[in-house]
Amino acid sequence: MNVSLHQKLSPLFFTEMWERTSYYGMRALLVLYLVKAMDFSDKDASQVYGLYTSFVYVTPVLGGLIADRYLGLKRSIYIGSFLMLLGHLSLAIPGLTFFYFGLVLLALGNGFFKPNMSTLVGRLYEKEPHLKDSAYTIFYMGINLGGLLGPLFCGYLGEKVNWHYGFGAAGIGMALGICIFYFGTNKFNPDIWTLPRASKVVTNEEEGSNTFRILLILLLSLFSIIFWMAFEQMGSSLNLFALRYTDRFVFGWEIPASYFQSINPLFILLLAPICITLWDRIASRSISFDPMLKFVFSLFFLGIGFAVLALVTKDSQISEQNKVSFWILIFVYFWNTLSEIFLSPVGLSFVNQTAPMRFAGMLMGTWFLSNAFGHYLAGYLAGISQAQAQISDFFSIFVYSSWLGAALLLVIWFSLRKRMREIWR
Repeated sequence: MNVSLHQKLSPLFFTEMWERTSYYGMRALLVLYLVKAMDFSDKDASQVYGLYTSFVYVTPVLGGLIADRYLGLKRSIYIGSFLMLLGHLSLAIPGLTFFYFGLVLLALGNGFFKPNMSTLVGRLYEKEPHLKDSAYTIFYMGINLGGLLGPLFCGYLGEKVNWHYGFGAAGIGMALGICIFYFGTNKFNPDIWTLPRASKVVTNEEEGSNTFRILLILLLSLFSIIFWMAFEQMGSSLNLFALRYTDRFVFGWEIPASYFQSINPLFILLLAPICITLWDRIASRSISFDPMLKFVFSLFFLGIGFAVLALVTKDSQISEQNKVSFWILIFVYFWNTLSEIFLSPVGLSFVNQTAPMRFAGMLMGTWFLSNAFGHYLAGYLAGISQAQAQISDFFSIFVYSSWLGAALLLVIWFSLRKRMREIWR
């Protein structure tokens, strides 16, 4: 691993870590709070979850454009951070009005924060584009370190002490992220904060190349919807599966259901260094392993975990009295995580490298917009999961969608691989 990567990324790594600690801590509690404390039905709670998480990924389109044209990266990140801090504080106040208001503030703040932090990582590596996949994967480790810590601290406080203490603890994580960003980025080169202006003169050849690049981004964004639709079951249907149908006792102690939200980020921290080494070795040997092929592997891996879950629950009387071992969920989360590493940080790097300069903010927002559609579908499907005759029928949806998506994308990759090599060589 290139040591300079860690040195450059450290302030962004830790800022993102604390921001994600706050987000994932809140996310681990959201559905459980609505079902257990506010007496929401599974369907209503899951659809609130889906609407919120989709809105979180709609707002970056607007946040990216505003940053590009008016505010710049630094001011946009600060505005987003403070809005999210206020959102967590609102959630810490009892009452559905404050709850919904807090979710709105969090979604708006994320719109300013997320695309511009992701763009800032790419700006650090403008002169080292071959290292961007590794850089974004390291940055992604910061995201998931926060994802590991958030459910543990906020989940325990929320489930065992008081729901609003858990939401308040998430706000503390956000405040720490703001402080680290302020002190950690003071020494950055001023040029980092200003996105370069594209030339007004564009040749026909460049225009054709730009059109192809934009279509590639839209294509992979479309396939990422399939990924997020299945992956985000972890926060909704799989979260409820852990609560009701999973034997969570270890040596007489019952593991809080929210703790299972930390399995995915723990696996990220274990597996990401291996993938970083793999990306670096591939880059150093000039081996063709472009983002589209990584997406194919991602969707294939994603289907494996859900296939096992569908088989385990098929023709069995799963109930609150007849539960499955928690090892099943750990197995599912392992394959979900491996799938995530091959798609999510790679997608960020892909958009940063591929987007024409004058559309950089909009296309980074478009990538997050595809996440929004996937999150909404995840919440919608989780909301109707109780209507399925068998639990296995519901989980089979994600097996078919993932593997069919992988097969179709592989066919497209074969037809486009030569032209794509011209872009990334």
